[in-house]
Amino acid sequence: MLNDQPDAAVADVIPCEDEPIRIPGSVQPHGVLLAVRGHDLTIQAASASAAPHLGWTPEELLGRRLGDVLGAAAVGDLRCSDEATDPRRIEPTLADSTAGAFDLLSHRVGDVTIVELEAALPAPGEAPSRMRTSLRALQAAGTIETLTAVLATEVRRVTGFDRVMVYRFDADWNGEVVAEDARADLDPFLGLHYPASDIPAQARALYMSQWMRSIPDARYTPSPLVPPVLDGQPLDLSGSALRSVSPVHLQYLDNMGVRASMSVSIVVNGQLWGLIACHHYAGPHFPSATARGVAEFLGRTASVLVQGKLEEARHLETLAITAASAQITRALAAQTRQPLETLTHDDAMLELFGGVTGGAVRIHGELRLLGATPTMADVTELYRVVSEPGLGPFSSSSLVRDLAGAGDDVIALAKRITPTASGVLLVPLGRGEDFLAWFRPEVLREVHWAGDPEAKGLEETDAGLRLTPRASFSDWVERVRGTAQAWQPAEVAAGQRLAQDLAGVISRRAAEGSRIAAALQRIVLTEHPQIPAGYTLASRYLPSGRDYVGGDWYDVTVLEDGRVVFMVGDVAGHGMSVAAITAQLRHALRALLVREDSAAAALRQLGALSATLMPGEFATVSAAELDPATGHVRVSSAGHLPALRVRADGTAAYLDRDQGPALGLGMTAEYGEVALELEPGDAVVLFSDGLVEERGTAIMDSLAQLCARAAEIGPDPEALCEGLIAAGPVTPDDVTVLAFRRD
Repeated sequence: MLNDQPDAAVADVIPCEDEPIRIPGSVQPHGVLLAVRGHDLTIQAASASAAPHLGWTPEELLGRRLGDVLGAAAVGDLRCSDEATDPRRIEPTLADSTAGAFDLLSHRVGDVTIVELEAALPAPGEAPSRMRTSLRALQAAGTIETLTAVLATEVRRVTGFDRVMVYRFDADWNGEVVAEDARADLDPFLGLHYPASDIPAQARALYMSQWMRSIPDARYTPSPLVPPVLDGQPLDLSGSALRSVSPVHLQYLDNMGVRASMSVSIVVNGQLWGLIACHHYAGPHFPSATARGVAEFLGRTASVLVQGKLEEARHLETLAITAASAQITRALAAQTRQPLETLTHDDAMLELFGGVTGGAVRIHGELRLLGATPTMADVTELYRVVSEPGLGPFSSSSLVRDLAGAGDDVIALAKRITPTASGVLLVPLGRGEDFLAWFRPEVLREVHWAGDPEAKGLEETDAGLRLTPRASFSDWVERVRGTAQAWQPAEVAAGQRLAQDLAGVISRRAAEGSRIAAALQRIVLTEHPQIPAGYTLASRYLPSGRDYVGGDWYDVTVLEDGRVVFMVGDVAGHGMSVAAITAQLRHALRALLVREDSAAAALRQLGALSATLMPGEFATVSAAELDPATGHVRVSSAGHLPALRVRADGTAAYLDRDQGPALGLGMTAEYGEVALELEPGDAVVLFSDGLVEERGTAIMDSLAQLCARAAEIGPDPEALCEGLIAAGPVTPDDVTVLAFRRD
């Protein structure tokens, strides 16, 4: 937070991320930087520190050849690449014969070679010999926790710093001290967290290109480059070991009481995983080039070992998830007709991922919940909010955080479901609105920060206001809410594979169901109904999502006297037994229509027979009896939904009639009928309840919507069948629509 600074001032603050840390124009004064160019290595720029170290002022060095300054034997064959070479010990021939030996580093920046010299220091006697012991200790570490602890100990032993920490970044670039070796009198930093702003993005980028950074004395006076620019541009010192450090970082170290520091990058899978951070408090500290080289080597070795252990852990986790997922897939393959029941009959789906306490499955529009979950309404709303067609899985370990930019209703939803679903993995099942979802609950935890991460101030500089680093590093506790265990890439991939397997099972089942249904429907449906001249007929039957054949049926019967009877019926239930009952009803009604003089009379006789034909069963029938010559229609119904008339002018209305009771109620009843004259261009639509029944919607509202949609479509039978089904609800029930029109 910007302590009580006015908003206008804050708007002009120069952020740390904009500091020119790659081109500071100066170096640390404990060494010398020379920029040379050409085959003869002519000096183009030099740091002011050349005078005390080499006995030459920068102005005296410019234009001279490097070999003439240091001696041809000392310069030798400079090995230049984009990355600094290992330090090479030289003993130059200088005006000041007391200068002694130097450690030389060189690297190339464009057509310029950067040469850096540091006074050679004796290496600690154990530094080189310690390397083999350190390597063995690192390789013997069984876990990352043990590995980082060994790393801190070994780097401190080699370099002699007061404190050495291993600092690990999280997904948001906040850091945590995961290992530490320090003087016994120092307060421990182990377990403390540091905000991402302490190491801004451009600094992290430098850690990727330069593994080692050393600040032997954080109170140094920068040594400027002469001249400050080459070819009109500041010299890029990204790869320089002597590069001058950001004043903000130096103040940060001073605020911590640190006099000298060193850091080594830990890079895993091409990304900055963490740092080996070394601090010294007693005064300036100058580890030798050899000691620094050993520390860097240990950091690079640890990077490889950490990557191996992470990959091993991911591999084992993937194997476990794959095995559990395969078991679910096998169960789905064995029960293709009931995928919803297979996924929800036990806790196998919840046990697929660790930390999951709830789940949801929606197949063919039917939603079921498992374990501790939000309400059905909230799960449905969550799917609407986070699912986008074609974008695949959605995962979040903190819905409150990830949906913070959405509207108030979405934020309220995220907060409402936090206790059971702070973490969500939701995978759509192809098209439609079916999905799989897993929920992880909120995990309350305390994060111990090294000081308030927001406590920064402002200072006035020549360039304007600048953020200053935190001055307090006392333990500051943050209680984190609304966050669940993070989803790992292997978990997201496994959830997607299971969804693909499930979609495949459903697809294969649908294909098989279509083949079986085609055969069964020939028993219960009229395959090629006859229709008199001057009339058009269209029909659609969609099987149940639960079984190959549902209880719906339709028929068109042409009687000897020329009358045509259009029928749609529905037997409660699904499956082969229902198909048999449907066939009995259809054939019995056909026979009764031949014998009786009206569909209403036939329904009365069928009601009397139903107790014998289907004891304990329940069925409805709607019949429209047409005289083709006159267009006269009589509609009768046994407990079925009303028929719909769509006129040539585009108006639509339901046919009022004296509806009789459904079949199978064990009672004899009279069935009335409603008569109408079908004018040219008028159509009548019969349909089953699968077209209008939707959970959470009143049947009268659904009927009103259907009527309005029919008026929009008009009286064309094919268009009515297609359009009414397309606008209908997603339902696990079977759906039947039959429409006929007088042309």
